Amino acid sequence: MKDIQTFAKQYQQEMGWDISDESYDKSRDSLLNNYMQLTTEVAEVAEELRKAFNLTASYVEEGMEEEQAFELAKNQIKENIGKELSDCLAYMLKFYNYFGIHVEDSFYAKMEEVKNRKNKDLVKPSK
Repeated sequence: MKDIQTFAKQYQQEMGWDISDESYDKSRDSLLNNYMQLTTEVAEVAEELRKAFNLTASYVEEGMEEEQAFELAKNQIKENIGKELSDCLAYMLKFYNYFGIHVEDSFYAKMEEVKNRKNKDLVKPSK
């Protein structure tokens, strides 16, 4: 992740897409704009999931077994959902870089915090 974070910072600066730190007003506007763009990309991930579920239902209607239908649908959206997830990651990296947060350190610290929560779910989710 360190390499991806460094690449993202340089790339976003080259493209003029980094979050402004020129002044409070510009930073606020830039942060809000990037937040809205991130939420738009998250919605596009949801659209790809919806597409997969609709395709699955369609294939099942045509007589295909549900598991096989879902595998086929997942393969059909794989490229596009990968692109949308990459867009999400790019926007998230902007925030990490703007605030000077190291992605890996933050991620592992958060996962350790979650692991040690007292109020975590009793049943582990299925894979």
